[in-house]
Amino acid sequence: METGRPHHNLTLGILTFAGTAFALQQTMVFPALTTFQRELGASTAWTTWVLTAFLVSAAVTTPIFGRLGDQYGKERMLLVTLSLFLAGSIGAAAAWDIWSLIGFRALSGAGGALFPLSFAIIRDELPPERVKVGFGLLSAVFGVGGGFGIVLSGVIVDHFSWRWLFILGSIAVALSIVLVHRFVPESPVRSPSRVDVPGALLLSAALVTLMISLTEGEHWGWTSSSVLGLAAASGGLFAAWGLVEARSASPMVDMRMLAHRPVLLTNVTTMISGFALFSCFVLVPAFVQAPTSRGYGFGASATEAGLFLLPSSVAMLFSGPAAGVIGRRFGSKWPLAGGMLIVTFAALLLAEAHDEAWHVVVASGALGAGVGLAFAAMVALISENVRQIEMGVATGMNTVVRMIGAVVGGQLGAALLTAQTIGETSSPSESAFTTAFWLSAVAALAASLIALSIGTRAPRGQREAADVGLSRLAEP
Repeated sequence: METGRPHHNLTLGILTFAGTAFALQQTMVFPALTTFQRELGASTAWTTWVLTAFLVSAAVTTPIFGRLGDQYGKERMLLVTLSLFLAGSIGAAAAWDIWSLIGFRALSGAGGALFPLSFAIIRDELPPERVKVGFGLLSAVFGVGGGFGIVLSGVIVDHFSWRWLFILGSIAVALSIVLVHRFVPESPVRSPSRVDVPGALLLSAALVTLMISLTEGEHWGWTSSSVLGLAAASGGLFAAWGLVEARSASPMVDMRMLAHRPVLLTNVTTMISGFALFSCFVLVPAFVQAPTSRGYGFGASATEAGLFLLPSSVAMLFSGPAAGVIGRRFGSKWPLAGGMLIVTFAALLLAEAHDEAWHVVVASGALGAGVGLAFAAMVALISENVRQIEMGVATGMNTVVRMIGAVVGGQLGAALLTAQTIGETSSPSESAFTTAFWLSAVAALAASLIALSIGTRAPRGQREAADVGLSRLAEP
């Protein structure tokens, strides 16, 4: 490492702080949706766009900024994404109606690129023996910050103005920008190529249409012409994007890299795990807040519902770094498979043993332990199987597929709660939650089995370089 460069532990600490700031903002709006609807005079459908706009923006910008980081500098692009995130947070705090709030949340979504850029910086800056532990810590922060965000949001919504959700977030993001600029070094690893504008536009359009169809399916109807049309358009755009990238001399995403078996299987596992995990995280607060008169639930307040997820956040804080240690010794597929097996157990516990509060608390802790192991291992597997100059875009695509799986899981859970109700009322029945948790368990088990089939094999570029090096050594 170059003389004068900040110590890698300082770099890791600052990236962790920035990741926490983003994770908090991602989930803090969940308990406040009804408050937005009431105070801004919006409909339920448009209020959900406070979440939808953020998710769509994050899905689109994450792989693009990941690629730009590989080309022009990861620290530089990290500052750009954090600045956009800060502008969106400040704007959201001052929002005057639901439309301005949605717009500023879309701007904030650009902060989603923070994680793939940070993962790439960790790979560049940390000693090889510390890289996986660094991945684990940052992955854990994603879940820990999200869990604490829900708890903190409940307290703020119950006692203060919802604008403080974004004011507090802005302070943390602003501090992150200062620290990153001052102490995080620019990576010397670059991918010398031009910007693939057609590929970026096609991928953006494909992700926008897909995410809108998934997030609005419950409101518009899954068989409506709007949803089916958007889904068909998304499929066509993804196909066109694949053709353009395969023929491009300087593609935004190397399709051979995505098709590389370990990367492909890791992304498949990631999507399935996103489905399993998010459906659990979304449904647990709804379950515990259900009034006891329904025959289930605990009548918890927004703040109390967040507390049920605290064991999950605490468990992630320890299991994320542990995944790095396990992966370094035995291989990264093992913490991924083991983590998803633990998630299977947690989902089964939620499905079959939820009569007492401590049942849910234990399941929440197990869920967090499994999530921490799995998320950290996913990043490590991607890192092991792509070239260093592709790290940003590769982890960006991994984040996107996890997000897609999460949205599908959340929407399926919402659809079940709407479809299975108590009598003629609109209140979801206990069986709706049980079915959703069982589906999560089956998905998590499938992800665990797929993870076991993941091998580690150097990507084509590295193999070719190694072959050339060996042939040169063999020359007389």
